[in-house]
Amino acid sequence: MYSIEVENLTKKFGDFTAVDNISFQVEAGEIFGFLGANGAGKTTAMRMMCALLIPTSGFAMVAGYNLDTQRHLIKKNIGYMSQKFSLYNDLSINENMQLYGTIYDIPRKLLQERIKQSLLELGLDDKGNQMVGSLPLGWKQKVAFATALLHRPKVVFLDEPTSGVDPLVRREFWNLIYKTASKGITIFVTTHYMDEAEYCGCISMMSNGQIKIIGSPTDIKNRLRVDSIDKVFESFIER
Repeated sequence: MYSIEVENLTKKFGDFTAVDNISFQVEAGEIFGFLGANGAGKTTAMRMMCALLIPTSGFAMVAGYNLDTQRHLIKKNIGYMSQKFSLYNDLSINENMQLYGTIYDIPRKLLQERIKQSLLELGLDDKGNQMVGSLPLGWKQKVAFATALLHRPKVVFLDEPTSGVDPLVRREFWNLIYKTASKGITIFVTTHYMDEAEYCGCISMMSNGQIKIIGSPTDIKNRLRVDSIDKVFESFIER
């Protein structure tokens, strides 16, 4: 069963083609890495799948809903975490989570239970009243990720979620990703850290708005006869 199905998806801005006729599928519960250099078209493609941009042409199903006719249902059934920190620094952790849960119409009692459980899993159960702005960047990202899961989405889109954090925190964040995927939630992640690509079940490499190659990290390395995803990336940048 696919959580995401994309066929010939294209986005043009005037004469510029940002996303050029891309097609792929992502299975339920899969961790799918969406790789490429800055300007490759990754974020534009992701914003279309999140129903934030209208495609110029093509077809997509996300979380079981049609991008053309069920955009509002896609938004209700996905989570999204942007590259830039997306919570309010001048609100506490609890207040941020309560605000988010209210937007998704989570019943008050259920929301409180989910917030309590989320903070317990993060080791922040005694810090719910702490202002988000006072947290280290790595903790902010973890709170943002937990908040994006409060409404129990079928698919979570992560746009370079570990950008700017140290290697230890990156590894801890990926442990959260693994745990989430084990529950059957699909993870769609963009990253510019090539070592993180190795953590994904499937990856694609995007360049000039097109998907150049797709498969498991091992399969892609074998096909190109290289020993690292870094070298895969370099080969497409050189081209």
